[in-house]
Amino acid sequence: MDNVYDILKERGFIEQATHEEEIRELLGREKVVFYIGFDPTADSLHVGHLLQMIAMTHMQKAGHVPIVLLGGGTAMVGDPSGKTEMRMMLSREQIQKNARKFKKQFERLLDFSNDKAMMVDNAEWLLELNYVSFLRDIGRHFSVNRMLTAECYRQRLETGLTFLEFNYMLMQSYDFLQLYRKYGCRLQMGGNDQWSNIIGGVELIRKVEGAEAYGLTFTLLTTSEGKKMGKTEAGAIWLDPEKTSSYDFYQYWRNVDDKDVLKCLSLLTFLPMEEVRRLGRLEGAEINRAKEILAFELTKMIHGEDEAKKAEAAAKALFSSGSDIASAPTTVLARNEIRSGIGILDLLMLTGLAPSKSEGRRLVQQGGVYVKDSRVDSIDFRVFEHDFDDNKNLIIRKGKKIHHVVKLQ
Repeated sequence: MDNVYDILKERGFIEQATHEEEIRELLGREKVVFYIGFDPTADSLHVGHLLQMIAMTHMQKAGHVPIVLLGGGTAMVGDPSGKTEMRMMLSREQIQKNARKFKKQFERLLDFSNDKAMMVDNAEWLLELNYVSFLRDIGRHFSVNRMLTAECYRQRLETGLTFLEFNYMLMQSYDFLQLYRKYGCRLQMGGNDQWSNIIGGVELIRKVEGAEAYGLTFTLLTTSEGKKMGKTEAGAIWLDPEKTSSYDFYQYWRNVDDKDVLKCLSLLTFLPMEEVRRLGRLEGAEINRAKEILAFELTKMIHGEDEAKKAEAAAKALFSSGSDIASAPTTVLARNEIRSGIGILDLLMLTGLAPSKSEGRRLVQQGGVYVKDSRVDSIDFRVFEHDFDDNKNLIIRKGKKIHHVVKLQ
């Protein structure tokens, strides 16, 4: 199976295509320049971006040329897709800083040497636009009536859609036109929530240049229950190790629901599909081995093999009460903080296992807090120095899966 379209389809990426047969034929016939846009509205990419990054890697491995389009211009407006309210406005300096961090994260997956991949910023053309000329040359090709039927706008009409955001589709469509003109880019790819914007660009190229361009969208990374993956009680799972440690990253994938293992292995790793299907068929306690492989492969991809090995060792040590816990999430306490003991609710807040005392109280009352593998039965429970082991470590567990080390200094 050499055609990358078939690979993406077999692995479950493809959701919609503007011209399925034409795209498949094109990808099998010649080297294709394609792009996906990423607005640098945060200082790191997160798990929600990972599926698209891996799709780009599949495409590059098949000989095609990815353009990572950084939205230095569009980020100053904000994509209304999937949003119930307007995004926070960012300065040009913050957007540029975020974009530099994105490039480092992309370099873990894509080869940018010898023009095998490109990273382009749409601020290059968007920030210098003459507004009246843009309206005359580009705006005249868009029907307001049709735009308002797009899902990305329709869902916002009830809460309020600003004219600033209404321009987003035109700007993204103009991006595709510029990339077509500058680099011969003929294919735009993205998440399925970008379908309306992608169609806008395909049609603009046809109207302005009289040329064929194509669009392809991917499934969104969701759980079997339809919830977006990459979110925890503590927030998003980031690709930057300073925002989400390699251990927490590993643990997130180690703890996915059994029903999501096959999907995650298929979409987020490069394991052969025969192996993916074999691991996905495992049941009961054996499915944990598949989760360990998923967690290791993804942590190695994003943080490197050494960090993946450390995270794996720390996770196994915690689950088996072992001693190799150096990479586990840790909170350090001074002896004077525990001289008279420390209450469990205070400790849960200090470790970040509970955001507030009321949440900590709820966890304890529901039987979800363990100290040294013993359930805490009272909100008045206190931890003393003699509770720590010979290495001055104490393991606290929330639920079945979340472990934390408290170290006495």
